[in-house]
Amino acid sequence: MYLILPMPLIFFLGSDSPSIMSNENDGWVNFTKFLTGASIVGSIAIPSILKHAGVIGWGALTMELSSFAVFGLAIVWFLQMNSEDEYSAF
Repeated sequence: MYLILPMPLIFFLGSDSPSIMSNENDGWVNFTKFLTGASIVGSIAIPSILKHAGVIGWGALTMELSSFAVFGLAIVWFLQMNSEDEYSAF
């Protein structure tokens, strides 16, 4: 899942839209939003299902969800830094 999660950002590079949060009907933007949603659901649902089935324990589920949170924050930080013209700490 960690290889698939940043792929929508690569697909978004082919778009003419200035932001991934825009409401334009650009095909690349819609495809990016779809893949992002599918990969997020898969990243959370698969470990939860494995825990429910008793295949993994609480420690593995916690580690998976915390690594997902760190990876998600890195992507959000990348999008925020990419949208700013000049970097500033404040």
